[in-house]
Amino acid sequence: MALETIISSSAIDTLNTHVSVRKYSTDPISDELLNTLIEAARRSPTSSNTQTYSLIVVRDPQKKAKLAELAGGQKHIEVAPVFVALCADMYRMNVAAQLHGETTHPNLESFLIATIDASLVGMSLAIAAESVGLGTVMIGAMRNHPYEVAELLGLPQGVYVAYGLCIGYPEVIPNQKPRLPQGVVVHHEHYKTSDIIADLQAHDNALATHYRSEGRETIDAAWTGFIAERFNKPIRTHLRGVLERLGFRFE
Repeated sequence: MALETIISSSAIDTLNTHVSVRKYSTDPISDELLNTLIEAARRSPTSSNTQTYSLIVVRDPQKKAKLAELAGGQKHIEVAPVFVALCADMYRMNVAAQLHGETTHPNLESFLIATIDASLVGMSLAIAAESVGLGTVMIGAMRNHPYEVAELLGLPQGVYVAYGLCIGYPEVIPNQKPRLPQGVVVHHEHYKTSDIIADLQAHDNALATHYRSEGRETIDAAWTGFIAERFNKPIRTHLRGVLERLGFRFE
């Protein structure tokens, strides 16, 4: 029987070695390097070429410190040399429509378009950064205080920070966490629900073993227990009201 072909590329290798880095050195990132990474990320797919996203690059120490505070005291935001706010941006759409005497009508679909656009460009930026030896971590806690973040960054109506991205040279590279078994998240032809409990319990065991190998306290149900505790009540219930205040609609 022929040996299975090993498929590899620099992009696959970068994805396969991804970890979230939260400890950074003080080494700066040059403007030239950062601009190269951003330009590569801007080739990301975008819905109907609308490009409904903006990136706000933050290097100022005081501003990063305030963002870290708003994110619940995440020190790595302050330490990383570069923090990028990935914004869903409908502001330019409004300006473009006004040039032709029209008005845009924001709704749930346009909100999703902008949020997905921001997500795609941010993922591309992270991959580009990691491909040249930088480390990254995404910060969903930018949505803890979205209005205060918007004020700090001077966002106009129709723009919010979907999440943030720390970029820097790693001081410590953590071990990879195990992912869910492929059979749980990859389905062929139709969604498969059989064997999910056994697969989830197997992942619980693998994740608990990983945490304990790093000296972290955990429960046996390391993944399902976390999900049950984290999502047994609504989270960020203030978010819709703040986003509407920032100019988004969900009809």
